[in-house]
Amino acid sequence: MKFSTGIKSLMMAAMMSGAAMTAASAQDYTIRATANSNENDEDYDGLVVFKNFVESASNGAIAVELFIGTQLCSTGAECLQGVADGTIDVYISTSGGASGIFPYVQVLDLPYLMRDDRVAEHVMQGDFVRTMRDMALEDSGDKIRLMTIGNTGGWRNFANTQRRIAEPSDMNGLKIRTVVADLPQELVRALGGSPTPIPWPELFTSIQTGVVDGSKNGITDIMGMKFPDAGLQYMTLDGHAYMGALWWMSNDTFMAMPEDMRRVVVDGFYALQQATFASPKRKSIPAYEAFVEGGGDLYVPTPEQKAAFSEAASPVYDWFAANVDGGDTILAALRTAVAEAEADIDAAMASDLN
Repeated sequence: MKFSTGIKSLMMAAMMSGAAMTAASAQDYTIRATANSNENDEDYDGLVVFKNFVESASNGAIAVELFIGTQLCSTGAECLQGVADGTIDVYISTSGGASGIFPYVQVLDLPYLMRDDRVAEHVMQGDFVRTMRDMALEDSGDKIRLMTIGNTGGWRNFANTQRRIAEPSDMNGLKIRTVVADLPQELVRALGGSPTPIPWPELFTSIQTGVVDGSKNGITDIMGMKFPDAGLQYMTLDGHAYMGALWWMSNDTFMAMPEDMRRVVVDGFYALQQATFASPKRKSIPAYEAFVEGGGDLYVPTPEQKAAFSEAASPVYDWFAANVDGGDTILAALRTAVAEAEADIDAAMASDLN
């Protein structure tokens, strides 16, 4: 296709002007985001979506730099301190990774409160997250802001080397790996198991040598770490906890932006959240298939059996409310959010079925 000299000149001028604007605006704001994971993780998927959205929607005014792994920090406490100091702008943690600073985030680990993905995703997009945000801002001196809660691995399920777990009594005597945090240990204890804190990098060998009999993880983590090769062959899909991913941001960085740029960042975290909701669903399909093809026993509890698990775990709720700072407040907020989500979803379902 041929263009006249005049049109060519106009196009070149527009391109140069656009490039100059982008170059100038790209220096306005830079967001340094880190995830202590790898490029196969849902966290990375979310960050790629966030980076693309924010840079595009801001017309280049915001640049997002990604640091995957431990380049900037290596532990939850260290990374959150970086967010508070402003050396890190965005960081993603599990509830366990942030519980040392914000103990009430462990509410996400309370068992059997959310029945499925639809309820969990409804809750994570509502006022429950804003309540937790306000608590974290107050406790950090307005330094650490919770932007959103996504997902990192689906749902936690019990898996072990010894036997099928169909009833709570099947947990009796099993040594189940947990993180160091109190709440998951209380849960395993309430169900009759023996909680055994083991660092994640040591878990494969610990399963292989019998130091622990099992763990409570999502299927993508189990298959990604090749735990079946260590002897993990029984998995019960009790879905006792939604694997929430807490996305934190330096409040100083966020509030230093004008409102239009803050709006872009908030929308970017919404896009990120949707990506992390979807990613584990897709990745879990081949993971479950590989587990079964490798000889794994995959068991889905009946509604009656799941109710028995929930009843056996009920002392954990009272323990949480009584022993965790802010526990009663955040638990009440979660229960309210779950009830509202169930009502909205059930009403929508009834309408859709008729």
